[in-house]
Amino acid sequence: MSLTLEHVSRIVDNQIYIEDACLSFEPGSFNVLVGRTLAGKTSLMRLMAGLDKPTSGRILMNGADVTGVPVRHRNVSMVYQQFINYPTMTVFENIASPLRQAGMDKVTIERKVRETAEMLHIESFLGRYPLELSGGQQQRTAMARALVKDADLILFDEPLVNLDYKLREELRQEMRELFKARRTIAVYATTEPNEALALGGTTTILHEGRVIQSGKTADVYHRPQQMLAAELFSEPPINLMHGRIADNEVSFEDCLHFPLNPDLRGIGEGEYRFGLRPSHIGLVPSNDDDLELAVTVELAEISGSETFLHVRNEHFTLVLHLQGVHEYDVDAPIRIYIPTHKLFVFEPAGRLVQAPSRRVLGGI
Repeated sequence: MSLTLEHVSRIVDNQIYIEDACLSFEPGSFNVLVGRTLAGKTSLMRLMAGLDKPTSGRILMNGADVTGVPVRHRNVSMVYQQFINYPTMTVFENIASPLRQAGMDKVTIERKVRETAEMLHIESFLGRYPLELSGGQQQRTAMARALVKDADLILFDEPLVNLDYKLREELRQEMRELFKARRTIAVYATTEPNEALALGGTTTILHEGRVIQSGKTADVYHRPQQMLAAELFSEPPINLMHGRIADNEVSFEDCLHFPLNPDLRGIGEGEYRFGLRPSHIGLVPSNDDDLELAVTVELAEISGSETFLHVRNEHFTLVLHLQGVHEYDVDAPIRIYIPTHKLFVFEPAGRLVQAPSRRVLGGI
């Protein structure tokens, strides 16, 4: 089953929830909606499910217009961030509930429930009640109930946000494997760019109800078509600096100068915004074209085995994403290194002019 949104908008009391969304999802695809809180992810998923009706535009399934068809007449499942299970039913009965509502026979229900529970590694808990399970087991139960009915469309509204890091990693991997062999369309909403990168498939960036960019996840990440997409699809947000190209060199705030590298020589002279991902700035030089910059530390934010280092000078405020634990005192002077071959170049209005080559950037 394919799913297509044609110029879909939803406006309630003059407030825009979704504005002119045009998207297409193919059978068997895994699709991620990424955006900040209130970007419109849940609103868009409710429209896809038939829980809400668009103010304008059409929603097509397999080419048929289902814009006004309510959710009960669509083969759709939805998993929420809260563990929504029936507390008085066993895990088996929770998973079986949509099959019983569909009128399936007992033998088929037994087989499908056990197969789905085995896929999600909860087959040993089928006789338990939800409150006897851990948070991860409860969410697996909710996911099994969504998967068991073989829906044409399964929507995941930040389903892993309340789980600890290890469980989230396990479930992400399992979800990728689950949908490889299915013809179901999966749509997964998250506020975290790194989660979208981990899940792969396709990514749609949403902001204030608008689709900013959509495509294969790696392509959207490596080639954001506008500055806003680069900011939203980066954690921490991409660093942006005002600069100018003139006389075969780049200057930042008239204080830093470096010659144009081969990737930038085709860009005309003028004012630009230069972007650099936090993970690409280093504490030691790694390339001949690295630009040394003297800064002072604002904050060393340690998160597990990573450090987000906030630095500044009289012209810039930058963030570095470093592997490992790095402890610095506030206002400590340090030197950082900017790889000029990894710079993104945007027009002042925000349109992408030049992105580093995938060969240069490597992985993510």
